[in-house]
Amino acid sequence: MKIGKLDHVNLRTTQLDPMIAWYADILGMKPGPRPDFPFPGAWLYAGDAAAIHLVGIDGDPAVGSEERLKLEHFAFTATGAETFEARLKDRGENFRRSVQPGVGTVSINVWDPDGNHIHIDFAPEE
Repeated sequence: MKIGKLDHVNLRTTQLDPMIAWYADILGMKPGPRPDFPFPGAWLYAGDAAAIHLVGIDGDPAVGSEERLKLEHFAFTATGAETFEARLKDRGENFRRSVQPGVGTVSINVWDPDGNHIHIDFAPEE
């Protein structure tokens, strides 16, 4: 067996509509086809890949998962760092920009409406 790349991230949320809107507006992901599961949700696509699977759950809106998962962040590679940073500033989004020591990769860290930490990595030449 040989592991390939990460296929998708599954996130449970009490804020399904705000989460769909945030991933569309901030990360430019598009809702797309999803199997007819017997529970609410959405699949958000990065190009042709359903990279984020949202599962709607009942309860009070809260940050993070009630299972106290150990996931610290997940990441995407991207191009267009300046455009992305301008979008974040325009939308008033909280973000942190850093450069990975010794590698030069530019990471822009953002948090979705549920508080999930995502970083978007850009090549050093950006």
